[in-house]
Amino acid sequence: MRIIQSNTYPIHFENSLQQLGRFITENHYSKILFLVDTLTEKHCLPVVKAALPELKDFDIIEVDPGEENKNIDFCIGIWKMMLDFKADRNSLLINLGGGVITDMGGFAASTFKRGIDFVHVPTTLLSQVDASVGGKTGIDMDQVKNIIGTFTQPRAVFIEPGFLKTLDKRQIYSGFAEIIKHGLIYDADLFNSIRDIQPELTAPEYIYRSVEIKNEVVTQDPLEKGLRKILNFGHTIGHAVESHSLMNDRDPLLHGEAIAIGFICEAYLSVRYSTLSEAELAKIVSVVLHYYPKYQLNQASFGALTELMLNDKKNADGRINFSLLSRIGECSTDKFCEETEIEESLNYYRSL
Repeated sequence: MRIIQSNTYPIHFENSLQQLGRFITENHYSKILFLVDTLTEKHCLPVVKAALPELKDFDIIEVDPGEENKNIDFCIGIWKMMLDFKADRNSLLINLGGGVITDMGGFAASTFKRGIDFVHVPTTLLSQVDASVGGKTGIDMDQVKNIIGTFTQPRAVFIEPGFLKTLDKRQIYSGFAEIIKHGLIYDADLFNSIRDIQPELTAPEYIYRSVEIKNEVVTQDPLEKGLRKILNFGHTIGHAVESHSLMNDRDPLLHGEAIAIGFICEAYLSVRYSTLSEAELAKIVSVVLHYYPKYQLNQASFGALTELMLNDKKNADGRINFSLLSRIGECSTDKFCEETEIEESLNYYRSL
């Protein structure tokens, strides 16, 4: 049986839906609730129901898909539905979906009646290799990503690779960015092995290794006091770009597309503030642009991007905090960069 054991919960990779059924049977919950979005209710919930024919008695909470809906208003809707379904503290919430569902579902469960059990069944590549693992829950507020949330671990995670067949190419590439990140910050061999593959054919071993890396990091530092901060590489600038795009673009960037921009900008800063070499920067740029088309960063937006970065929860004393690469496969934390250098990194991306 292929299982990664985190500090307090297992991450299942084989026969995962059958393992979900066993988990439900063994724990004797008073009520089972599924949190889905309109897409996962249509494409994924029938797969779960077919795999668990013995599961007859459950309720469904449905929300609209998309990062723009990961907010307190939708959370209130989830809590109200839990009340309507008479959920008690011995209920289980099953988060069936991508990163929005796992982030928001975990937050809703961790706060409802001061906390009920929840598990994740991630259905996107992004949520399988990143969002569902590590115990971070959260919602967005005023276009600042994950600014409200808790550190609460799921009871278990059940990764079913078959769900990836329901995704379009763009969603696969978005999740693939987190695999690239795990290679950049922790495993140079992983990074080198995925420099020229087809993400839509992502092999299960890449998913497994990526989850393994994240789990190794978060089990050592579950509350992000030190080592876990390396997982933020690319995300300080990437989250700002993502939020700005969500507010201003007709077809907003997906999470992985935005953090790919962050990889380049923060690799540039890694040369200036850390020990990354120019040759390694060039290699990173080559790989990122191989997978992700250039985005039109407008210089007029730099002020708004900086404002978003100043609201980042990782900051200290009003200074913008980064995790930067020492070399490919190794990352250092708590690097405070000046706004002029941050703008320089954005211009570097624009010049490519």
